[in-house]
Amino acid sequence: MRLKIGLNLTNHYSLNFSTPKRDKKLIKFIIIHYTGMKRESEAIKRLCDSKYKVSSHYFVKNNGGIVNLVPDLYEAWHAGKSRWQRFKSLNRYSIGIEINNPGHSNGYSSFSSKQIYSLTKLLRYLFREYKIDKNNVLGHSDIAPDRKKDPGEKFPWKNLFKNKLCKWHNLNERKIRKFRKIKISNEEESIFLKNLYKFGYSKISGSMLKNKILLVKAFQRRFRQSLINGKIDKECLLISKNILKNA
Repeated sequence: MRLKIGLNLTNHYSLNFSTPKRDKKLIKFIIIHYTGMKRESEAIKRLCDSKYKVSSHYFVKNNGGIVNLVPDLYEAWHAGKSRWQRFKSLNRYSIGIEINNPGHSNGYSSFSSKQIYSLTKLLRYLFREYKIDKNNVLGHSDIAPDRKKDPGEKFPWKNLFKNKLCKWHNLNERKIRKFRKIKISNEEESIFLKNLYKFGYSKISGSMLKNKILLVKAFQRRFRQSLINGKIDKECLLISKNILKNA
């Protein structure tokens, strides 16, 4: 593995995974998370502790080192209740990558250049190994918008897009900013939501208004990171049309 991806990869196996091995062809998604804990060592410890029943396949440390916690062909427990397109419970179909970061509850910080460099190398390896489509590199908040915020608005999706490793819009952000906070019609709002569902986002249970706000915030954390307000405006609509057009 070290030679294949050109990284200093170490093993620290977790007890938290499902057996038996899965078919390689089942692996269709990569789900990116942040740890949401203050200390890196404590995050690794929790991902390996059987009492917490949580894990991931890979852990990206602050210094860019990568720890392999669960072998790829076993199902790690990282996605929980989740949905994307026609797929439910994405643990079965995905590789989970945890990136060390304190998260929104503990002083959310920017991801380091070393972390993103290592993540880029790891993604390229996984793309080659499992024939994963770049549209299927997702954040935890994409597949569970009612529960999760990670990896959050500071995660550099645009950087990954430039390296052809994920989906992003190709609009000029400076030019479309003038459409920010411009209200749209009910018909346009319906088009926006339908665009999200076509791309892969799913409706979530509970209050209709709460559903919509959480879904819009998940979209904004991914594609309009400079303003996360849960409100659908003209800028959001234009971005949704663009990502669907180029999906």
